[in-house]
Amino acid sequence: MSDAYLRRVSRRDLLALGGAGALAASAMPTAGKAADSAARNFPQGFLWGTATSAYQIEGAWNEDGKGLSIWDVFAHQRGRIRNNDTGDVALDHYHRYRDDVQLMKALGTNAYRFSLSWPRIFPQGAGTPNAKGLDFYERLVDALLSNGIAPFATLYHWDLPQALQQRGGWQSRDTAQAFADYAGYVSEKLTDRVRHFFTINEFSAFIGLGYETGIFAPGLKLSPQRLNQVRHHAVLAHGLAVQAIRARAKPGTKVGPAENIASGVPVTDAPDDIAAAERATRELNASYLTVMLEGRYTDAFLAAAGADAPHFSDADLRAIASPLDFVGINAYLPTYVRAIGKRPGYAVVPFAKSHPVMGSSWQHLGPESLYWGPRHLQRIWNVKEIYISENGCGAADKPAADGVVYDTDRIMFLRNNLSMLQRATAEGVPVRGYFLWSLFDNFEWTDGYSTRFGLIYVDYKTQKRTPKLSAKFYAEVVRRDGLV
Repeated sequence: MSDAYLRRVSRRDLLALGGAGALAASAMPTAGKAADSAARNFPQGFLWGTATSAYQIEGAWNEDGKGLSIWDVFAHQRGRIRNNDTGDVALDHYHRYRDDVQLMKALGTNAYRFSLSWPRIFPQGAGTPNAKGLDFYERLVDALLSNGIAPFATLYHWDLPQALQQRGGWQSRDTAQAFADYAGYVSEKLTDRVRHFFTINEFSAFIGLGYETGIFAPGLKLSPQRLNQVRHHAVLAHGLAVQAIRARAKPGTKVGPAENIASGVPVTDAPDDIAAAERATRELNASYLTVMLEGRYTDAFLAAAGADAPHFSDADLRAIASPLDFVGINAYLPTYVRAIGKRPGYAVVPFAKSHPVMGSSWQHLGPESLYWGPRHLQRIWNVKEIYISENGCGAADKPAADGVVYDTDRIMFLRNNLSMLQRATAEGVPVRGYFLWSLFDNFEWTDGYSTRFGLIYVDYKTQKRTPKLSAKFYAEVVRRDGLV
């Protein structure tokens, strides 16, 4: 992508949409700045970002010494992915990252959450690191920092090295230690510039879909006991990685998970429903976030698992509960809850058949989770630093005759979700930043390229990037530090 094209994107497209590029081109009146300042409701220093993951955007699946991941193997099995799409090329971000950073800058965002490809850095999952793989992320981080964008790195966003999968993958306790070794190595090399690390992204999603239903890589359907053991190995990997980062990173480095939390949303604001939603949030997250924050599996979880409970030691629990600096939550769906008079004291309310959904049929609209999710973290576990590590929606985006993608549904989604988040921060819930999923349309796992989540439209044949109408909306939110 040429510099001239980028200038056209950042100045022409965003200017036409009224976004960040317009502000770069002309100064605002002083009175307008004062009015904006008075309207801000998010905390001072709030971070506005976007998020992506390595397999979904990088491409270069077999370049510069990268090893195979389970998604490389899975996507190459015919019939696994819609239209037999793969992430072989994806958005070619591996070669176009400098141009992509300029698009972030044009939006005005000041943070970026991306993931590191474990097999790009350790082709065999462990052993000798690949210098060219690490060098790519060093160059990316340098480009971000030189443009005023804070890098937030995720260590695991589902692309397990295939070499480890062949030795048992997450069914093996050895994988937890290999992950810790990888985390320690990366943090030692990058924490002079990267100050925030997410350990593992969405335990509940990659385990439930990859090891229970078999829909995602590696496509397994495990027995209940083996599934619970995989869950335990994953949270143990998280805890061991936190310890490795503490031991090898530079002082001041912050670390935490990014979990797709089941957020209990009370069906009414009655005190008994609110209390029920808190109980539900603790129990529905028992095998992941709750054990990480409490250092124990809840009695209800162990009782329900019975003979299928995971095998663990007290030392495992101490590692899993390693102190965190922050917690990231990926907020997509609410879990509606009502109070009941018998144990467990709550009941999950199913979505009505007529409940509206976004472009992805699984994504029922529920902006309340942006309020209740962070609030629960503060009230149940006294978490003092929270990030919305993902929030966004899929849609059937397509350019109109004039070339603009009029994604009014995404704007509606964002306006309502950010209103709920603004309510939370106004009440003192310690949310420090928001990462919109996603910066670009990309490879959406088993949906392939059929579903679009991006602020920026991607023509997958030409790799041309075009900001959508939602890019204008988000750029204005960033400029104002919130909604008016």
